[in-house]
Amino acid sequence: MAVRRCALGRSFAAPLRIRSAYVFTPLRRAHLHLHHDHTLSTAPSQLSNSASQQPQSSPLALETLAGPLFTATSRTTSSPAVAKFSTMHRAPAAMLTKPMTDPDIEIRTPRDPNTLSNYHNLVTRHTSVDFDVDFAKKRVFGSVVLRLESLTDEEVREVVLDSSFLDISVVEVDGKSAKFTVGDRIEPYGSPLTITLPDKVPKGKTIDVEIKVATTDKCTALQWMTPAQTSNKKHPYMFSQCQAIHARSVFPCQDTPDVKSTFSFALRSPLPVLASGLPTGASEYQPPKKDGEPGTLKYTFEQKVPMTVYLFAIASGDLACASIGPRSTVWSGPEELLACQRELDGEIEPFMKALESIVSPAYAWTQYNVLILPPSFPYGGMENPVWTYATPSIISGDKQNVDVIAHELSHSWSGNLVSAASWEHFWLNEGWTTYLERRIAGAIHGEAHRHFSAIIGWKALEGSMERYGADHPYTKLVLDLKGQDPDDAFSSIPYEKGFHALYQFELLLGKKKWDTFIPHYFNTFKFKSVDSYDFKSCLLDFFAQDSESAKKLEEFDWDKLFYATGYPEKPDFDQTMVKSCYELADHWKALVSSSPPSEAKDFTPQATDIESWVSNQSVVFLEKLEDFATSFSAEHIHSLGSVYGYATTQNIEVLSRYLSIGLRAKARETYEPSAQLLGRIGRMKFVRPMYRLLNEANRDLAVKTFEAHREFYHPICRGMVEKDLFGEGEGK
Repeated sequence: MAVRRCALGRSFAAPLRIRSAYVFTPLRRAHLHLHHDHTLSTAPSQLSNSASQQPQSSPLALETLAGPLFTATSRTTSSPAVAKFSTMHRAPAAMLTKPMTDPDIEIRTPRDPNTLSNYHNLVTRHTSVDFDVDFAKKRVFGSVVLRLESLTDEEVREVVLDSSFLDISVVEVDGKSAKFTVGDRIEPYGSPLTITLPDKVPKGKTIDVEIKVATTDKCTALQWMTPAQTSNKKHPYMFSQCQAIHARSVFPCQDTPDVKSTFSFALRSPLPVLASGLPTGASEYQPPKKDGEPGTLKYTFEQKVPMTVYLFAIASGDLACASIGPRSTVWSGPEELLACQRELDGEIEPFMKALESIVSPAYAWTQYNVLILPPSFPYGGMENPVWTYATPSIISGDKQNVDVIAHELSHSWSGNLVSAASWEHFWLNEGWTTYLERRIAGAIHGEAHRHFSAIIGWKALEGSMERYGADHPYTKLVLDLKGQDPDDAFSSIPYEKGFHALYQFELLLGKKKWDTFIPHYFNTFKFKSVDSYDFKSCLLDFFAQDSESAKKLEEFDWDKLFYATGYPEKPDFDQTMVKSCYELADHWKALVSSSPPSEAKDFTPQATDIESWVSNQSVVFLEKLEDFATSFSAEHIHSLGSVYGYATTQNIEVLSRYLSIGLRAKARETYEPSAQLLGRIGRMKFVRPMYRLLNEANRDLAVKTFEAHREFYHPICRGMVEKDLFGEGEGK
């Protein structure tokens, strides 16, 4: 039968790529094992022909080859014949057209190259943590129980888990002591924890693996703050950030987004605790062991919706809460609570209703709450289920930055309910989320606002392309991260290039038709992890009976979409909201020009120039000025900041861009304010670009500022800035 035009590695006659070879094979009983060095072994049978014996052929032949191939059911069905495939990248491929020796074979290969675990043999179904939060020693300690299900009838006699800088003392399997070894560290992935199983585990059966563990001072997921680092200076604070591969530094686990499990949390602390599950109470008070120490409570949470381990989240500190909607609360330090409530009150539910009119199924996580973290939080937001973590930079007093919440809420579907199977397909999380965030803007404020957000996003994309270079592998939509740290590939590219991939299909198929696919996609893959080829297959299958749409998708250049470096095609955006921004920028360009045209003589900056704008219009205006920032004199920078109030604004989105123009112009009056901002915000969106610019303007001040605030930054941010300032391996 003919191979259906489908995603590479996702056709019904399914090719499996190992190194540069694609194997066409019937998919039933025997098992293939893809090890971390990407060598292949087969059991119980061997390949009848080696890849090296076959003629070379273009991968495009995969979509036109016909032959007597067996049928494999989709990986997402409940059929016992389940095919799982490795991540594939474009390369010339040798073709094997003969079947395996054993006509019955099931392919089960890990798709995630950034884990050391053998999750293709045993997979986590439930994770239960019972931890004490020890502020004095800056650690969490206790036990984790992983319920693992066997996926094979083969002689698998060990469990391999990811771990990083952990103190592991005891391991038990089904209540009995088990032998374990912690392997040598493999950067950047940590140390494999190998646990010897007493017996073979039959396929479909489960075992409980309990591990006594404590974090260490090298943990990359937890940030510990002294009372002096908090707003009221009274109590310590801790929070976690596990994306991308940092959960393994909290407890041994299968640290891959290709695995989802339910979670139970039991967390003992002297201060209130939040975790990424629904709260079930606080109990078992323990009085202090020594005079002057606080007593502790055990806080419990349940997460019954399967989630990836990078969404494991805990926080403990002096926390207070207030209602901001019928199913939403905001949490923060007591002193900031009222300001946070004012900023977010009434904002969540309109976002939720807009989303639920576009996607399906309905919101799965029951509550949607927001934790406003201390300013050292390295991201704008983190989509932890039930409790989104958010930067305090969104609390600007003008409700102008709450779009961060629209983004994180959208993650409740894209990223959390349906997750990218590996960081190589991160665009499926962030591209979908950015697309849905902008659909919210269009639904609530009108299409002009949606296009306006996309214009701002294009500027962010330009910044990332400029930093990497348009031909850098990290500018592809589908990445090759074998041996790489996923954090190094983090940029606006999966967000913005991912958005444009989806927007391209909206334009290609028409919005009305495209909108029928969106709920189908999320319903099809809810509770699952997917890759780009699953997405492609789903889209092709959905429109297979629509001849007009099917023809468009058949002619679509999928290779270019997935594997081309550089910019996507730029669509024609609605310019309604940016026209005045660009016109004012043109006046400033004439003003700062060394040979100003006559019209510049008639332009004098006035506060009325921007009085009717929303803050994001100032963002667009300032980003336009960045294109010729080196032409500004110190006097022009001073005028820009004072006349429009940019130098004193509390809106960090605006302030950071104004200071960036000053740093590019080498205007000394912006050096110290830039250093001050770097000392009070840890969001990498602002911190990393500003350190790069300050480093170019005044390296001594950049290094001095970093050393002064090193401990303020989250370990993820600290490590990335060290690379930016000192290069690989040169951080202090």
